Amino acid sequence: MAHTLYRTRLCLHTALGTPLAGDTLFGQCCWAVREQLGEAELQRLLTGYTTGNPWLVVSDGFPQGFLPKPTLPQLFDGAPNAGDRKALKHKRWIPLDAVGKPLKSMLAEAKSDEEAYAKKPVESVQAHNTLNRITGTTGTGEFAPYTQRQIFFAQNQLIDLYLVLDESRLPIEMLRSLLQMIGIHGYGRDASIGLGKFSIDAIEPYRFASTVSPGKANAFWTLAPCAPQGLGFDADNSFWRVITRFGRHGSHHALASNPFKNPVLLAATGAIFTAAKPTDTLFIGQGLGGNGELSLSEPATVQQGYAPVVNLKWSLHD
Repeated sequence: MAHTLYRTRLCLHTALGTPLAGDTLFGQCCWAVREQLGEAELQRLLTGYTTGNPWLVVSDGFPQGFLPKPTLPQLFDGAPNAGDRKALKHKRWIPLDAVGKPLKSMLAEAKSDEEAYAKKPVESVQAHNTLNRITGTTGTGEFAPYTQRQIFFAQNQLIDLYLVLDESRLPIEMLRSLLQMIGIHGYGRDASIGLGKFSIDAIEPYRFASTVSPGKANAFWTLAPCAPQGLGFDADNSFWRVITRFGRHGSHHALASNPFKNPVLLAATGAIFTAAKPTDTLFIGQGLGGNGELSLSEPATVQQGYAPVVNLKWSLHD
């Protein structure tokens, strides 16, 4: 395995119907491979995916120049009173230039949405109508007006995305092409009616600032939801928040009678997992699914349970 970490900068052109989640975007990358390069090429890339050898690991999307604040108990923030603790809850982004500093110093530089984004994202509802082609109007049941939530950003908001790629299986320029295609057609829900459009502003190899000597990292800060269970992490010195993914298929399977996948429990983005022994890695987690475990309509379906990570050396007393 010869994995390389890349930082990709996306330029958003429309609102999003789905937050920029790494596991969701990975799924769209797989569909893009299938549609552009063929089923056989997708199967080749997915060989070894559920046995610790992913061809691609995708992070969530973050405001340019920031990472998600680690999931840690409030005592690490050092807030003296309830009012300070409440204010700190809104400071959920760590500047890249603070990465590598001692933990308390890094947390002290956390920023709010207003500081991290060009303009704070706004979540709002958009009304939709479905017309009955016989009557030419809306109505009841499937023709009743409805609303969908959308996330609005500043015009041309720049978003950082981190990719761990095995270039022996797919060149970076081909991945750039696949991401560009997704950006043109749209990411996530309601892409068919104009949401989720973006362009690629830049893509380059990247290395996080660190004071950790090679082979001395003992903890990992995750940049996407992941599945850490059974991987030997020190649970007493790890911190995470559990989320449930109720996934659904894309492409032509989205129109099937049962487009839904089996639910999956994951550790949310920003988790801290402490290793049993020091090591270095670009990602942690595992590939989920295959053999009908996630979907009966498409037995080969897999779920990204991997996450790109920042390597840390820390203890509870830092």
